[in-house]
Amino acid sequence: MQEFIERSLTGIGLNDVLDIVIVTFIIYSLLSFIRETRAQQLLKGLTIIIVAYFAADFLKLHTISWILKGTFTIGIFALIVVFQPEIRRALEVMGRTHLTNRGKAAVDKEHAKHVVDEIVAAVDSFSKSRTGALIVFERETVLKDIVETGTVINADVSQELLGNLFYVGSPLHDGAVIIKGGKVIAAGCVLPLTENKELNKSLGTRHRAGIGITENSDCLTLIVSEETGVISAAENGKLERFLDKKSVEKILLDLYLSEDNGQPQTLDRLFDLMGRKKDA
Repeated sequence: MQEFIERSLTGIGLNDVLDIVIVTFIIYSLLSFIRETRAQQLLKGLTIIIVAYFAADFLKLHTISWILKGTFTIGIFALIVVFQPEIRRALEVMGRTHLTNRGKAAVDKEHAKHVVDEIVAAVDSFSKSRTGALIVFERETVLKDIVETGTVINADVSQELLGNLFYVGSPLHDGAVIIKGGKVIAAGCVLPLTENKELNKSLGTRHRAGIGITENSDCLTLIVSEETGVISAAENGKLERFLDKKSVEKILLDLYLSEDNGQPQTLDRLFDLMGRKKDA
């Protein structure tokens, strides 16, 4: 046994180690990417079919093997269609880079704090008055196609502006506001709804839209419920509810100041810093 292990280790070169590390990293990244998504359930079903195929082949069940073999041939094309949203999202993630600041609006620290104060004051006011609001913060994924569904504003962020945009009598209050850096880029925008079937049935269209846009981009969204005044934040398809004013301020400060340093953080990290446990 010792001789076998020594021979095996002797035959392993640096290229083999590098190959194993790269493959391991790819598999780990893939599993992390599809974790708790619709793709995870589909992958489980695919695994069962593969196991069934080899079991049928081993037991000489020729008819079942023939059917499953034909299923694989058609299934390759079917998977591309079924996994289309996940594939698109994966390619978008791969395309993001921190080597440049392309598509990002520079905001100095003092101005960032001022912008955060204005947004926090507006969101707090919406919560108290139970005014529905949906605010999207653009990061590296450009949301030009979303902006084109609404009305271009291109104005400095202020509590008064956000209040007017989400005022019930405003023609733009039902849509989303897109913020990039210290500017309100557009309002009244239409967002894609999430396809997550496991969400709480009490969540309405505003929350589903706020989650949906984060499934297709790296943006962060803030949502205020019109019925309850509850403040929520969404990122990467995940929703964190029942935020208070301090929580919102912390999220936005970390969002602006970390992006200013080229180190965007996720909600998981932000809530860890706040000592709170994020819901799955």
